Amino acid sequence: MRKIIVAGNWKMNKTNKEAVSFLSELKGLVNGIDGVETVIGAPFTALSDAVKETEGSNIKIAAQNMNPNESGAYTGEISPLMLKELGVEYVILGHSERREYYGETNEFINAKVKAALNHGLKPILCVGEKLEEREAGKTEDVVADHIQGGLAGITAEEMKNVVIAYEPVWAIGTGVTATPQQAELVHNFIRLLLIDMYGKVIGEGVTIQYGGSMKPDNAKELISQTNIDGGLIGGASLEAKSFSEIVKAAL
Repeated sequence: MRKIIVAGNWKMNKTNKEAVSFLSELKGLVNGIDGVETVIGAPFTALSDAVKETEGSNIKIAAQNMNPNESGAYTGEISPLMLKELGVEYVILGHSERREYYGETNEFINAKVKAALNHGLKPILCVGEKLEEREAGKTEDVVADHIQGGLAGITAEEMKNVVIAYEPVWAIGTGVTATPQQAELVHNFIRLLLIDMYGKVIGEGVTIQYGGSMKPDNAKELISQTNIDGGLIGGASLEAKSFSEIVKAAL
């Protein structure tokens, strides 16, 4: 059985106090849910208190990005050593906003994936196409490029700790969601690609999340698809009740 993971990506939202308040509420809402891994991607400023607030609970904490280097003259950056010391378990890498706004390449993202794994962090590797790429019939080409580039040099053993998040860029923050059938087609393509790269046992075991305007009212239908193993949630993760409803829909 593949692990079902529902992860919230707060992006540049929530102060430290707001984060702690949210997590305090969320703990009560998802307490006792064991069939779904619940993850929150908090801003760097809230990570330390987020880890403390969720100690002993079934909620894991993720960073939203990191630099691949352990230390050095990289002003404003955060290293895997810093995240690991805080008790962070996951790190979101290659998000479309990082690719689009900050020019992150497959090669740079690949270096981050390797660094995360080397330091015992679990990378959530984001892949997905823009609207113009989908309309041009290039969805599979773009997704394959992101996966093959982002996972270059990653071994089959290491893949046991990697999560893939398919995020159609045209459905992020737009309110437009890929239909369950559209999402499943791409997830199935990703699954087959991973099987081709790593063999059936490993490829079948990788968690592939859907990230693109998943909400409480469409989560169950999306996650019920054969190859959709949870979600990477943006806007709907900013309110504890709506996020908890998505977690429960994944059961």
